[in-house]
Amino acid sequence: MEQIARRKEWVIEGLRRRFLFATGENELPLYVESIGFNPAQEPVARSNGYNYFHWLQTLEGEGDFELSGKRFSLPRGNGTLLFPGVPHVYVPKGKAWSTLYITFGGTLAVSILASLGIRHTEWFQWHDDAPLTAHLMQMIEEAQHDEDRSGLNASSQLYRFLTYIKIYGRTGGRSSLFQHLEKLDPLLLWLDRHYGDPEIGLTDMAEQLGISPRYLNALFRQAFGITAYAYLIRLRIRKAKELMSRSDRKSVKEIAQLSGYRDPSHFIAAFGKTEGMTPEQFRRLHGLSV
Repeated sequence: MEQIARRKEWVIEGLRRRFLFATGENELPLYVESIGFNPAQEPVARSNGYNYFHWLQTLEGEGDFELSGKRFSLPRGNGTLLFPGVPHVYVPKGKAWSTLYITFGGTLAVSILASLGIRHTEWFQWHDDAPLTAHLMQMIEEAQHDEDRSGLNASSQLYRFLTYIKIYGRTGGRSSLFQHLEKLDPLLLWLDRHYGDPEIGLTDMAEQLGISPRYLNALFRQAFGITAYAYLIRLRIRKAKELMSRSDRKSVKEIAQLSGYRDPSHFIAAFGKTEGMTPEQFRRLHGLSV
């Protein structure tokens, strides 16, 4: 409710906000070039695209967007992330169209976006209760009161905003990462309690959600990029590292058993494959050996 009231207040107030950030000689890995709110978005046509990454979303009203010869509608709860140099046109549709935008670059911008699964111009939708709009509005308000214009705070807030796009944004009608995690949450909580049971298999995990093993693996790949059993192995190794970090100095055999492995040699092999070192090497690296 607070987010809706704040959004309407901005629209009624109708004050355009635009802030530019000067970049220093040593360019940040990720930096904001400009950010703002436009209460009456004007038509824009860029035959050569824009020089920076450009996020544009609707706050109220609706816009028409033309991209690569195709036309799209941009109602509230929709946004697009344009890559540099992509030709585009957008115009208001019907009544006044108010938008939020942010443009950005940086030496690691491409790789950061790729790590979030965004490798080209994308179109996103999200639910009203997602924090994307509120976070971007907060960034604009902070820019308004940031006296030094260093851009450092904006850079960190930009990274958070991009992760929100990854978590809550839906593309091509598919479910968002947040929706996948919601579906998996009962199983993830169950695994956190029962990871030490060596009998757990893919079928047991699927039964916790009442779905097929094949669909379970599809959900895990969409959420984490790995299979359900690969997630369980990573969970067991993480729990094993926590056990090794404690002061009671359990043996490798004890840690293997507590982490869901019957055979210490199997645990050592799995640990080495995941961490690139043996459990004892891990202990020495972190100063845990006696």
